[in-house]
Amino acid sequence: MADLDRDFVEYVVKQIVNNPDAVKVDRKIDEMGVLITLDVDPSDMGMVIGREGATAKALRTLLRVIGAKNNARVNLKINEPEGSTRAPREPREQRSIDDVVGNL
Repeated sequence: MADLDRDFVEYVVKQIVNNPDAVKVDRKIDEMGVLITLDVDPSDMGMVIGREGATAKALRTLLRVIGAKNNARVNLKINEPEGSTRAPREPREQRSIDDVVGNL
């Protein structure tokens, strides 16, 4: 598998960000498998994460497929840029299934 997974992440992320020169991808192997670490420009975090995390989830899913094909466990860590002003997400109120679905 060599660096196929790392190259894949680098290529895809560079295509969707505004500052491709700021994209840094690192690959480490340990007892848990392969860890791909991604650093991007703070202004590009929204594009990499996507709405409700959809883009990041898709990247992780594709990496799992690449890893499974090569008998390796591949994980993606997206580093929060220093000086990030993103506020922590407030916990959602728990609702029952009846509240969500209503009376059908």
